[in-house]
Amino acid sequence: MSPKNSTAFLGELVGTFLLVFFGCGSVAAAVAMGAQVGLFQVAIVWGFGVTVAILLAGSASGAHINPAITLAFATVRDFPWRRVPLYLVAQFLGAFLAAATLYGLFGGGIALFEASNGIVRGQAGSEASAMIFGEYFPNPGGAPLTEAARSHIGLPHALLAEFLGTGLLAFAVFGFTDPKNSAILPRYVPFAIGATLTVLISLLAPLSMGGFNPARDFAPRLFSSLAGWGSLPFELNGHGWLTVYILAPIAGAIVGAYLQKLLLSRD
Repeated sequence: MSPKNSTAFLGELVGTFLLVFFGCGSVAAAVAMGAQVGLFQVAIVWGFGVTVAILLAGSASGAHINPAITLAFATVRDFPWRRVPLYLVAQFLGAFLAAATLYGLFGGGIALFEASNGIVRGQAGSEASAMIFGEYFPNPGGAPLTEAARSHIGLPHALLAEFLGTGLLAFAVFGFTDPKNSAILPRYVPFAIGATLTVLISLLAPLSMGGFNPARDFAPRLFSSLAGWGSLPFELNGHGWLTVYILAPIAGAIVGAYLQKLLLSRD
């Protein structure tokens, strides 16, 4: 691997690690420890997490820290397709390592939460604790999902939430980083992206938990499956783990990037 690729790989790994560590860490603190009160507190930690990740990893890799954003850059801008696999591997690995680190920190608290609420890990209802890692619809909110909630907020709502949320995020990312956009100085871009993510999570997380990032969902979801939740993370919402949290964000990011190019770019 060339020095340039090594630097980019490390930048994406560290950047995605930080994003997931801050973001999923806020969910762990809220669910297992009762540290956060309300969705906005969790959302703003996610926003600051992406800001910190961009500030620290941006010079190394551009801080995509999201496979959907990487694929959108390759599709709509001039990011080389040959570098896409490098970025995707780094992003998924960084997210997986962050999930493992959080489990090492909060494992005892998660076990106490489950014992206190009669939750058996891996069985029905354990999405209340599994949501610390992967995402589910509707948002469990730290409690087992009810049939009433699942019947009123289903696959179409979650699909639209993740597609639209990632599309708006990509629209903002591509708009803020457009070289011809004189309305924002480059040094403010990380904060603008963080604020955008905060707003989107605050608005859409009640429906789908507001992932907007295939690496952020799949890698921690896989870790939770290996850490005792078994098949539940991949069965609770049927094929939603693939369609809602991987395919919909990718499609949304590409559409959002194209819209920015068509509507706002002066090229």
